[in-house]
Amino acid sequence: MGFKLAKSDKLIHGDDFMDMFVPRRALFERETLNYPIGKQIYHKMHELGVDISFIGSHNRVMGIPGKTAQEAYFEGKRTLVVGIRRTLDFQTCKPSAHYQLPLVTSCIGECEYCYLNTTLGKKPYIRVYVNIDEILSRAKEYINERKPEITIFEGSATSDPLPVEPYSGLLKKSIEFFGKEELGRFRFVTKFTNVDSLLKAEHNKRTTFRFSINSESVIRKFEHRTPPLDERIKAAEKVASAGYPMGFIIGPIFHYQEWKSEYGQMLENLARRLSGKISVPPAFELITHRFTKTAKKNILEVFPKTQLPLDEEDRKFKYGQFGYGKYIYPKEQMTEMKAFFEKKIQEVFPDAEILYFV
Repeated sequence: MGFKLAKSDKLIHGDDFMDMFVPRRALFERETLNYPIGKQIYHKMHELGVDISFIGSHNRVMGIPGKTAQEAYFEGKRTLVVGIRRTLDFQTCKPSAHYQLPLVTSCIGECEYCYLNTTLGKKPYIRVYVNIDEILSRAKEYINERKPEITIFEGSATSDPLPVEPYSGLLKKSIEFFGKEELGRFRFVTKFTNVDSLLKAEHNKRTTFRFSINSESVIRKFEHRTPPLDERIKAAEKVASAGYPMGFIIGPIFHYQEWKSEYGQMLENLARRLSGKISVPPAFELITHRFTKTAKKNILEVFPKTQLPLDEEDRKFKYGQFGYGKYIYPKEQMTEMKAFFEKKIQEVFPDAEILYFV
């Protein structure tokens, strides 16, 4: 079974999307004020009139309200935590990269389907690390260890770092670091659109700037507090004109009544708008909707009126790479979606690469 998306549907939780994250509260480890970025963020929060307090550790955060699952989730999404990354061993990030680059965790978006809802706790606060020089120095060590091979770092494995960029500058600093690293590559993905500060960064084509996109109705229905598709494509046009290698994550892909026409229109519009602006053929990552029992439970606690397709009887059960089971679309629907996207992308982006379909 699918779902039908009404054109009249509006955002149902929180505010409209924001290009710069302005939290309700900002919690700082005191030592972060010894770092330039920590001071920078502190002064910006003070300027914005944000409630500021200090904590002992970014891993043990107290003071975020919320008695119910819903309250905890939404208050967490409106909290900024500023800390120091003390563990400088990077996690692996297969298959898309060799390592995660830890800059930010969590995301200000309130996407009902998001897998981070099961990994970041009941209060998924946005956390920023201020010791960027130490983090990038560790990245340099990883690059040296793998010489003469190229080492790829993912900057958004558990986050969307763009909404905090206006006062953190973490992405620009990382982009320009990798711009000087012949054997280092950087990639990140965003749903947000405040890209202007990154357009003149000296990337030297060593950062792949990716956008997460979906059909207009899926965005409207499930991706709360995020920009509409048209705004994302406008931002992608700017990034393409700045010469970045580009990529697009289409996901999660849903199988519903109008899915072929809506995803087809999305791809045609994207190709038309980017025509003549892309210096390198884009890469696509295609991810179909899936969920676990834990994810379903968490989603229903926070979004009890969700219209996500979460009926296990309509799905195929599959064991995941991390040992837990997940519910994916049946083989017939997966085959149909894969064939559609391969054909359509080849039609509108003849030179594009599809990195994977899952």
